[in-house]
Amino acid sequence: MPKLKTNRGAAKRFKKTGSGKIVRRKAYLRHQLSCKTRKQKRHLRADAVVDAANAPAIRKLLPYI
Repeated sequence: MPKLKTNRGAAKRFKKTGSGKIVRRKAYLRHQLSCKTRKQKRHLRADAVVDAANAPAIRKLLPYI
């Protein structure tokens, strides 16, 4: 088997936890922040675990991570 290439765009967006789950950043924190509440922006700063339905596709993009 030849070596597999890591998708560099996915490598910058996702990381793996110690237990093997894939973690991502939350959306909606780029612009129009003045209309969002302080609480909403605070909760968007936390990382989120990737949904189980999408995890296999992301694992294919990141074979060595």
